[in-house]
Amino acid sequence: MLRLGWFSTGRGPGSRNLLKEVMDKKEEGLIDAEIAFVFCNWSNDEEPNPKKEQRSMFFDMVRGYGIPLITLSWKDFLPELRGTDGDAWRSEYGNKLRELTGKYGFDMGVLAGYMLWMDDETCRRYDMINLHPALPDGPKGTWEEVIWQLIEEGADEHGVTIHICTEDLDRGAALTYCKFPIRGCGFDSLWKDMERKLESSSLEDIVSKEGTGEPLFRKIREEGSKRELPLIVSTIGLFAEGRVKIQNKKIVEDGSVLENPYDISADVDRSV
Repeated sequence: MLRLGWFSTGRGPGSRNLLKEVMDKKEEGLIDAEIAFVFCNWSNDEEPNPKKEQRSMFFDMVRGYGIPLITLSWKDFLPELRGTDGDAWRSEYGNKLRELTGKYGFDMGVLAGYMLWMDDETCRRYDMINLHPALPDGPKGTWEEVIWQLIEEGADEHGVTIHICTEDLDRGAALTYCKFPIRGCGFDSLWKDMERKLESSSLEDIVSKEGTGEPLFRKIREEGSKRELPLIVSTIGLFAEGRVKIQNKKIVEDGSVLENPYDISADVDRSV
């Protein structure tokens, strides 16, 4: 059975849904995997803490499944060092993270809504996969940053990728991805509305005034987020079945390095 280390910031329903989906598939016998622990970079005692209620729900879910919960508050951990030397702080945080999680003997880590940049040494020592809300060659950054960049570029399609977590942020070898159009039915009228807004306002002003509630932004996010669950479950299934492995930070299939990631758009679309 594949043993997973689960890393999540637990800041919203997406984090809970990802965990629930994997646990449901495990209970149904569709994935031969178990979650050895859940690690969160908040203890939930910090202030200010705008996601406290959401995170409490996430913690309750983890405990309800009987999964060991490990927390290490990034806010409370060596705050003076964080304020003076971010790289050194990240390294020390990583040392502590590995001390807390290493004893669980897991096969692979899954970054499922983990919002803290993983330190280099942890990336080297642990085999981890990360869900990035963009196509393999798409924008870097958070899902918010990615979508605004797509809007700025006037992109035609969007997607979600599962890749190996390496020191090169969001650029480790891609394993699976799905893509979908952000033009056509349901999108064209929203693009026209955005174009009208841009005639009198800058994109920065629109971001400031409307934020994630902007209709085109919200539509793109909705289409992407509903594909994350089937993508990550299918990807974990590939590892659990032994079809693919991580060796020397590369994806290996049948003893050979995988040259191109799997496009499982059709399978994902059937699940949404």
